[in-house]
Amino acid sequence: MEHHTERLILRLWKQSDREPFAAMNADPDVMRYFPSTRTREESDSMVNAVEQILADKGWGLWAVEEKSSGAFIGFVGLNIPGYELPFSPVIEIGWRLDKAFWGKGYAPEAARKALEIGFKQFAMEEIVAFTALTNLPSQRVMEKIGMTRCEEFDHPMLAENHPLRRHILYRISNPKVV
Repeated sequence: MEHHTERLILRLWKQSDREPFAAMNADPDVMRYFPSTRTREESDSMVNAVEQILADKGWGLWAVEEKSSGAFIGFVGLNIPGYELPFSPVIEIGWRLDKAFWGKGYAPEAARKALEIGFKQFAMEEIVAFTALTNLPSQRVMEKIGMTRCEEFDHPMLAENHPLRRHILYRISNPKVV
């Protein structure tokens, strides 16, 4: 199953995506708003879990391919966080793109498609996004796709003194449900 935008394809993962995904997850620039970089094994484990969710639910974190080059550029999609948050239960939208593809408008383009799939195809009532308070690039994407800034919270998976602990929550409701 593929979902197309003007310049991108949101699709199931391929074996060939694993190496560039692992390289992204090992890049300190790409991972600067996450607690740590990831090993190849951790990246592969994430892909395995994502593939299973996509197979089970029909939605999840899709691999994203640039149409013009065929390059794997990262992932965008929908996810149920695997831990309790102050506003659980929720479905979140998330993205991670290789830095070679930053600044091209790809994250909002793919994220708009993921919202459309969640709202139209799966009748989700609300989708949230959250990130470290310092992650202004992701907050700009959240605003570009029509999400509303709501509240700050301390991420429960990060230690009290962790510099990324303070997070910001954004929400968007399905226009057909409101």
